[in-house]
Amino acid sequence: MLFGVWLLYACFGLTIAGLAPLVAPITRDLGMTHSEMGTVLGVWQLVYILAAVPCGALLDRIGVRKALFLGGLLIGASGLLRSLSSDFITLCLAVGIFGIGGPIISSGAPKVVSQWFQGRDRGFAMGVYITGPAIGSIVAFALTNSVLMPLFDEHWPRVLQLWAALCVLGAAVWLVVAGHGGARAAERAEADQPRPPQREVLRQLTRLPAVRLLLVMSIGIFMFNHGLNNWLPELLRADGMSATAAGYWATVPNVVGIAGSLMIPRLATPGRRLLILGTLAVFALAASLLLHFHSSPLLLAALILQGIARSSLMTVAVLTLVETPGVGERHAGTASGLFFSAAEVGGASGPIVLGVLYDATGGFAAGLGLLTGIALLLLVGVLRLQQLARRAGAVP
Repeated sequence: MLFGVWLLYACFGLTIAGLAPLVAPITRDLGMTHSEMGTVLGVWQLVYILAAVPCGALLDRIGVRKALFLGGLLIGASGLLRSLSSDFITLCLAVGIFGIGGPIISSGAPKVVSQWFQGRDRGFAMGVYITGPAIGSIVAFALTNSVLMPLFDEHWPRVLQLWAALCVLGAAVWLVVAGHGGARAAERAEADQPRPPQREVLRQLTRLPAVRLLLVMSIGIFMFNHGLNNWLPELLRADGMSATAAGYWATVPNVVGIAGSLMIPRLATPGRRLLILGTLAVFALAASLLLHFHSSPLLLAALILQGIARSSLMTVAVLTLVETPGVGERHAGTASGLFFSAAEVGGASGPIVLGVLYDATGGFAAGLGLLTGIALLLLVGVLRLQQLARRAGAVP
């Protein structure tokens, strides 16, 4: 089950990152501005905001097997339609479809882990599946301009069609994996449990102070992650790198993030979870500052710190949410849907705002300054979570 979720999340990351290395040829061929491309990179998050809560409820009602298969097919369809786009509008619509399939995957993964793992193993399992998007991003960044574009005679639609085919294959593998007897028995047992009305569940969850604060923090986490992730290759190219070199350097945070994903969530036990969350916010702050410098050692340090923060900020926050008293395994899908719905407000605005700031100022300095401010606010949020934990007599 963990492998199946990991594979779908790898397809998720591959589809998200698939456009970033192709920004230059796509904007040229479709006659788009940087602001329009920023909108394209962020439009699926706008759809995601509206779809995440219904998708979380769908997961809790029909089960992860059917729902995650549907999610995999939708992200594959998004990839195929991107390759067929002819202008800004059609590309926006194609990318927007990912905003329906994506929340099924990102909300379903924590639910699967909460069902099949307990204790420290739950944190480790979350760390394992979150390496999927990192590996998907590495594949996209490392192979697009160095291997696939030359192989396909610089025809970028063929690259996107390859990614779409891999997503459909991943959905098929998940359907097989999740069809074994143990998974079906768990699905039947969950379906037999009585369920309160969905509005009542949402009302109960949003009454919890820790849940409300984590929803606000999720906006900053995703604004930082998605804004920097989508524009990183272009940011590096603006410093004078070639497209191929920028693609390789942009894989550094993902490579580092794989190790961080496997280690950090497992260490984030209740007694030190908020300390780790605060440390990750400090790493994000340092990365946004160091990216202002063009020196290779400082750039490498920035990308390493970014990789550690990006790989685990979201994971530790979701782990905190799922284990908050009043949430638990039963409402993990709905709670995760709430988290990602709020988070994608930042996920959608991050790429758009960085693109607009680039057009307005002619560079990325203003955008990096914004990310620094977001990291500082995340630290404030962690301090508030600690206050709530002390009042409750336990770490949330």
